[in-house]
Amino acid sequence: MTPLVLALLAGAAAGLSLGALGAGGSILTVPALIYLLGYTPAAATTASLVVVIVTSVTALVAHARAGAVRWRAGLLFAAAGLLPAAVAGALSARVPGTVLTLLFAALAALAGLHMLRRRAPRDSGTVSGVRAAGAGAGLGAVTGFLGVGGGFLAVPALVTVLAVPMSAAVGTSLLAVMANALVALAARAYTAVHLDLTLLLPFLATAVLGAWDGRRLAAKVSAATLRRVFGAVLLTVAVAMGAAAVL
Repeated sequence: MTPLVLALLAGAAAGLSLGALGAGGSILTVPALIYLLGYTPAAATTASLVVVIVTSVTALVAHARAGAVRWRAGLLFAAAGLLPAAVAGALSARVPGTVLTLLFAALAALAGLHMLRRRAPRDSGTVSGVRAAGAGAGLGAVTGFLGVGGGFLAVPALVTVLAVPMSAAVGTSLLAVMANALVALAARAYTAVHLDLTLLLPFLATAVLGAWDGRRLAAKVSAATLRRVFGAVLLTVAVAMGAAAVL
């Protein structure tokens, strides 16, 4: 396959995951950019932030139109992560590519296991400002350092820490994900990382289209089935990335 075709297919897969599950898109984006499109780990994590921002805005608009966004909770959660996202984004450029790849493989494995074992989080009924700040800061650090949206972390945190109902958790998480990604990308602006837009733009286009298709897919296939499929894919990606980094 040509690089353009690979970019189109990989973008569609990442968008499909984001649209169907509210998570997993950027965790598929980084390995796709590295191993299919030839990006360096630093360039891939930076480009992934661009993908996260664009797809999150698209999905956020759709959820907002449906009234499925809790703006106050989302802004509180996002605010706690802005500084960690900026610091982690700046530090990421100083980390060797092999280390970034191994850390990303570990995160992909964690996300895969989470999707395979995931059950709907229970509403705690209480809101702790300290826990909310801690959860938001953790999400911001992960987003800034590894270039991922962290939806698989944000959704359960919003439900259990900020008492956001599951019906609004995915849409609300997108607000925090988008804000953290914007700050992390700004923190990396000074780094001399080349992004091949001839491949990134087609990737972005199919990711956006895939996100809309993912929303329709979620209405036809059970959430448990979708999680198992994407969880297995993420575990496979994690093993492949880890093996490639150490060999």
